[in-house]
Amino acid sequence: MPIPITIADDSALSRKTIRRALPVQWDVSICEAANGKEAITAVENGLAEVLFLDLQMPEMDGYQVLTYLKQHHEKAVVIVISADIQTQAQALVSALGAFRFLKKPLDPLLLASTLKELGLL
Repeated sequence: MPIPITIADDSALSRKTIRRALPVQWDVSICEAANGKEAITAVENGLAEVLFLDLQMPEMDGYQVLTYLKQHHEKAVVIVISADIQTQAQALVSALGAFRFLKKPLDPLLLASTLKELGLL
């Protein structure tokens, strides 16, 4: 049975890049979100067992999404993918419950390693 994942990024190009970086053998159904509100809707509708989340998005940014998920005890595994690689940003997303922080551009091997660590591959 495919694992429902959501790729949340306001850039269509970034969403496409993440899609291409996903391991070919990983059985998933993919939903896309262009902002934080759409990401939360996807989680609430069971479309995001795994959520790939950008930090800089309109309407609700990634930090606000993480805060919402933490407050509402949502069980999505969140992997932040962002160009903002400052130590402070990494510490904050970790404190808000993200499993991992991966930098853009996304390294497919590092992504596969992260998914294996989670037991998803």
